[in-house]
Amino acid sequence: MAPVRGDGMRGLAVFISDIRNCKSKEAEIKRINKELANIRSKFKGDKTLDGYQKKKYVCKLLFIFLLGHDIDFGHMEAVNLLSSNKYSEKQIGYLFISVLVNTNSDLIKLIIQSIKNDLQSRNPIHVNLALQCIANIGSRDMAEAFSNEIPKLLVSGDTMDVVKQSAALCLLRLFRTCPDIIPGGEWTSRIIHLLNDQHMGVVTAATSLIDALVKKNPEEYKGCVSLAVSRLSRIVTASYTDLQDYTYYFVPAPWLSVKLLRLLQNYNPPTEDPGVRGRLNECLETILNKAQEPPKSKKVQHSNAKNAVLFEAINLIIHNDSEASLLVRACNQLGQFLSNRETNLRYLALESMCHLATSEFSHEAVKKHQEVVILSMKMEKDVSVRQQAVDLLYAMCDRSNAEEIVQEMLNYLETADYSIREEMVLKVAILAEKYATDYTWYVDVILNLIRIAGDYVSEEVWYRVIQIVINREEVQGYAAKTVFEALQAPACHENMVKVGGYILGEFGNLIAGDSRSAPMVQFKLLHSKYHLCSSMTRALLLSTYIKFINLFPEIRGTIQDVFRQHSNLRSADAELQQRASEYLQLSIVASTDVLATVLEEMPSFPERESSILAVLKKKKPGRVPENAEIRDNKSPVPNSHAQNNAQNNHTSSANNANASSDLLGLSTPPANQSGTLIDVLGDIYSTTNGNSSVINNSKKFVFKNNGVLFENDLLQIGVKSEFRQNLGRLGLYYGNKTQTALQNFVPTLQWSAEDALKLNVQIKAVEPTLEAGAQIQQLLTAECIDHYVGAPSIIMSFRVNGGAIQKITVNLPLTVNKFFEPTEMNAESFFARWRNLGGEQQRAQRVFKAQQPLDLPGARNKLTGFGLQLLDSIDPNPDNMVCAGIIHTQAHKVGCLLRLEPNKQAQMFRLTIRSSLEAVTQEICELLVDQF
Repeated sequence: MAPVRGDGMRGLAVFISDIRNCKSKEAEIKRINKELANIRSKFKGDKTLDGYQKKKYVCKLLFIFLLGHDIDFGHMEAVNLLSSNKYSEKQIGYLFISVLVNTNSDLIKLIIQSIKNDLQSRNPIHVNLALQCIANIGSRDMAEAFSNEIPKLLVSGDTMDVVKQSAALCLLRLFRTCPDIIPGGEWTSRIIHLLNDQHMGVVTAATSLIDALVKKNPEEYKGCVSLAVSRLSRIVTASYTDLQDYTYYFVPAPWLSVKLLRLLQNYNPPTEDPGVRGRLNECLETILNKAQEPPKSKKVQHSNAKNAVLFEAINLIIHNDSEASLLVRACNQLGQFLSNRETNLRYLALESMCHLATSEFSHEAVKKHQEVVILSMKMEKDVSVRQQAVDLLYAMCDRSNAEEIVQEMLNYLETADYSIREEMVLKVAILAEKYATDYTWYVDVILNLIRIAGDYVSEEVWYRVIQIVINREEVQGYAAKTVFEALQAPACHENMVKVGGYILGEFGNLIAGDSRSAPMVQFKLLHSKYHLCSSMTRALLLSTYIKFINLFPEIRGTIQDVFRQHSNLRSADAELQQRASEYLQLSIVASTDVLATVLEEMPSFPERESSILAVLKKKKPGRVPENAEIRDNKSPVPNSHAQNNAQNNHTSSANNANASSDLLGLSTPPANQSGTLIDVLGDIYSTTNGNSSVINNSKKFVFKNNGVLFENDLLQIGVKSEFRQNLGRLGLYYGNKTQTALQNFVPTLQWSAEDALKLNVQIKAVEPTLEAGAQIQQLLTAECIDHYVGAPSIIMSFRVNGGAIQKITVNLPLTVNKFFEPTEMNAESFFARWRNLGGEQQRAQRVFKAQQPLDLPGARNKLTGFGLQLLDSIDPNPDNMVCAGIIHTQAHKVGCLLRLEPNKQAQMFRLTIRSSLEAVTQEICELLVDQF
């Protein structure tokens, strides 16, 4: 065996060799105990040990500790090594302290003093050893002891670059333990300006530190954006030869580029400055352009580094969600990766395209890759890639391609991996309901789901199809006929029997005229499945049979015989005995009129949120794109026939009042039990003190109703909203991104009593505890009573780990334009109205510089999203945009006309608003003037 080298420490090498040569655990322990006794005697008896010997014995103790044995001596000798001027001795001393010394040890004061001495040393190696030890221990005591020295080392002009790097990373480690360690004020500016440092290593370390600081206090460190963009611009425009020391396989500073791109994702938008925004867009375009260039090396390290920067740039483009051209280009670039032979690249491309599919700017571009994504779903060898392809198909689905995507998913479901079948069933059910233009198609899809993957069809899915059939008269006959045909299959899943029993019990009379589906045929078909079903399904079938007695009096005797058979000991289930006995007596005692009243057709279900989407979110947190939310046709869970009719005393109102109770236990989980939202921004800290800064992203929601309203390292707030005339409804989704529960979670509406007379907002309370990784929903309703200015806000207060109360304030997307109704007008009507609104108080006009390069299609999309109707062929200049709309309030309707005139040469806009009320004119103008 080759000898082990230990920096010239022959005794250590021999000891390690002896341990390795031990044949048993007992031999190893015996050798270790012998060595420990020798070391203890040396430390106690020999007062003349030199630094070399102390280092050797301390190294042996370290090795023994790493083997899993307790060490209870030698700490003082390690502390003594810290005062040595030899690097190797000082290094071993710091290593021993970092690994073995407890933060509550009595030696900690001696250690801190030795570290302070080294921090003041002129030898950068000694300073770095001290900083590494502080970071390795990382305790609150260390943070408090060195809260002054480390920030000074970081920003001092005399500090060497290699020390600045270590100081930045050490400060980051202590910040995660004690967020108050970093001073504010002028220190903020000095830390931010490290991004301009000449040494790339310092910039890389400082970027990690600033990224963590921004997450805690984004407003205070907002000045980092322009410097980060400037540094990023220099990197992406540099040749790989310009940054020779920081080029990795022909890619200039890839790690720093990725860190800078992540840093910019903490702000939305990153900057309001048109110049900085333009420069950032140039950087992103350059990264996308470089992705198209032929590779400078065939080695995998080159492509990995290049793609790491590319994907982070695409993440930033998606995060900003404002530049249509960049979003489309990113989508096209990702589309090329879908055919790449590298599995990881295909997975990442599909994942990023899922996010792009939810953007109004890039949704159509994503749909162009539909065929390739379908092939990925069917042909990929890796199940995780197939799963991601299913997610993307779900995200890109809309009314134009819903039937094709649903059919492809149904086809694939027959051979799909078992691990993804249940999720696919939920997604197909959601898409079929959301995009059903013909509910006969919806019924066919759900019955196919049950036929193909009955074991994976949850109760929520078959509850939902029954709700929809009962609420829609036009589909009831078709549903009865289709389910009757499905039940004729020799092998019929139990879920199909449940659906068939329920629908035939309600609407079997609609197909009874055909001799092939006569009443007795229906009964015999259902009863042939009876002995194969569980007790719960049998109970439902008994309820169907009592319904048949009302619908088809001619088969009463046959059904009563069945009830008699199951009302005695032949049925071992007490529930079935009781149900059969009561139904038998009901069919004998009750008159025809009473029976008809008790067993009348189920009333329509009152509206209620669909539970299917909540189930999907719970199974796959953060993987449900926002465009798949079901907003229409909301109904509660179906109740058993007997519960609503036999026990609720014949009245529809009683049925509705008891819609949530059910004899068979067919209850739906609350809609707010949904999954959490995913954090894509980086580190998550379990401890944060102080109040989070107010971040208002409502400007982004002037033109859209759905998306992420606010996000930091603790909380993500999503919003989905819909408006009709003067009424609005919002769903706020609070997602806990931490690993601990948020306590005392209380959202409070901030809207003055005077404003509430103009916009009445009602908010539902939520549970005071938001569990780790969970998401809850809060519903708000808004009624526009009169025109108003501004928008209400909501304050979230909560505690993390029992610490100080956190407060986050976010403006709600309830600006007055949300109550616009687009209005069509011809040229004659428009100009007549335009002239009538020519008064000084009825018009407002602003001329302003475009905040970004003129994008006329994007401007048209924004005006449509604002709620106005674009009127083409009204203005002689085809570039000018003319719009009309009516704001609905309870008190009155306010007509509004708009004209937006772009000047391509000057890169400017002239915006003219005319309406019948001065306050509305000014408010609409203020909302739009800084959005182009």
